[in-house]
Amino acid sequence: MTDDLESRFADLIARRTDFPALARLHEGRTLAHFDGPGGTQVPQAVIDAVSGYYRTANANTHGFFVTTVETDRMLHDARAAMADFLGADGARDISFGANMTTLAWGLAHAFARRFQPGDEVLVSNLDHEANRGPWLMLREHGMVVREIAIRPDATLDYDDFAAQVTPRTRLVAVGMASNAFGTVNDIARARELAYRAGAWLLVDAVHYAPHFPLDVRSLGVDFLLCSAYKFYGPHVGVLYSRNGLLDSLATDRLRTQDPRAPHRIETGTLNHAAIAGTLAAVDYLASFGAGASRRERVVAALNRVAEYERELAQRIWRGLQRLPAVTLVGPPFGTGRRAPTVSFVVAGLEAAEVCRRLAERGICAWDGHFYAIRPIELLGLLERGGVTRVGISLYNSVEDVDRLLAAMAEIVAGA
Repeated sequence: MTDDLESRFADLIARRTDFPALARLHEGRTLAHFDGPGGTQVPQAVIDAVSGYYRTANANTHGFFVTTVETDRMLHDARAAMADFLGADGARDISFGANMTTLAWGLAHAFARRFQPGDEVLVSNLDHEANRGPWLMLREHGMVVREIAIRPDATLDYDDFAAQVTPRTRLVAVGMASNAFGTVNDIARARELAYRAGAWLLVDAVHYAPHFPLDVRSLGVDFLLCSAYKFYGPHVGVLYSRNGLLDSLATDRLRTQDPRAPHRIETGTLNHAAIAGTLAAVDYLASFGAGASRRERVVAALNRVAEYERELAQRIWRGLQRLPAVTLVGPPFGTGRRAPTVSFVVAGLEAAEVCRRLAERGICAWDGHFYAIRPIELLGLLERGGVTRVGISLYNSVEDVDRLLAAMAEIVAGA
């Protein structure tokens, strides 16, 4: 089984050398990085793009000298790359920000000016707080914010979802994939329910984007948010807005700011070097796929990456299932799409203690609620310290997985 997996994905496995962090030794051994859901490691190509920008083209925008002209060109190219990554119409649909949360707050302020008291907003109890808090704030402006229930297996309750959409619904905000449990939501169904009410559909794709190809046009979303540091890039937030929609919003902006999309929501000077790294991250992912266009290469690459990551995540799931005292949290790996993120609790040990013991063995894993505090709370896990979470990224290996499972067997035996 191991030999077959490694032979089928030999091309992906060979690219582990692209990531300098994987060669680091700590106390005489390499680190096994299962911390990708909180932010992936970056390939040398991204590091070179960031440092290269600082070495040769560091400047502000809209001047006549060479470095400012190159910065303007790079920013346009980065927007075009993200448009290819997301399947958008073009660069004008892509805005950048400090992070996804900051962009969401900017949208929330604009929605507060657009919506009327009594208008309704629908959010999910499954989501990261960045896709809840900004919309919950709209209650302060007289809007009614409803919350979609979740089931014990950490999936959305779609009957409750449908029941909560009314003719007064103006915005439906849901995640594509849960960063806490790996649940992938039915966005087609969310779109149908939102559009039936004439509402906008906003999607948090932060945890989905590193693992599967996206096509915002076929999804029919109005807004989509993601973060480059989750797909092998620097800390940059990305907002897709359906063509023409951003121009209709009264965003927070200075008098001197370009009022047109995509700049309309970009407050202050952007992090140009990080955006150069974002462009490099998209091109790096595209290098794993074949096709005539970057868009085709990105889609092919992420489809292949998804297959590999699923194999490794299933291996973790099955291995943990065999361990006494371990309870897996979240939907199982079945026939449907699921992110390669596995969360669990160990009887007699808080999640922080499990992660401390893993860290002693050179294994990087996260504990807690990961800012998805509401679902952790609703599932009765918050008072237990949340869950232990391990996530697969394209640079993980069978050896990493087997090392994790061996470590967990030791921890459970000694608990």
